[in-house]
Amino acid sequence: MRPFVDKAAPEVWEAARAYSAAVTKAAAERGLADSERELIKVRASQLNGCAFCLDLHAREAREVGVPQQKLDLLPAWRETDLYSEREKAVLAVTEAATRLPLTDEAEADLDGARHVLGDDAFVGAEWIAITINAFNRISILSRHPVRPRDAQGKLLR
Repeated sequence: MRPFVDKAAPEVWEAARAYSAAVTKAAAERGLADSERELIKVRASQLNGCAFCLDLHAREAREVGVPQQKLDLLPAWRETDLYSEREKAVLAVTEAATRLPLTDEAEADLDGARHVLGDDAFVGAEWIAITINAFNRISILSRHPVRPRDAQGKLLR
């Protein structure tokens, strides 16, 4: 079994955590809501197949008020009217930042998202997407385990 990247280089992990905290603070100051930030994290984690981050951020999304139905339908967000215009914009940013290289369709999505969000929130969404993509890679390469939880999210033995 490979070592956990975060455990093998704790000083780097602490720097990554500080970076993530700075990104979260900057995105919030630029008007990106908690729920929007968590939708970005869940969607990127879905696209990257990061079970650990998906488990973590789905719980955190529910804690900040994202309805379960929106989490359930997230892979099909373009096919439903349940998401607000801003939510669709941050999800478009997420997919463009996660599915590189940028295609013409992704460029159009980014332009549309910037129009909806404005420059500040748009940049905040990009930084959140960039950051969760990095953390997805840390968890995937480390093979961080997902621990079983009960219906209330409490760890099971």
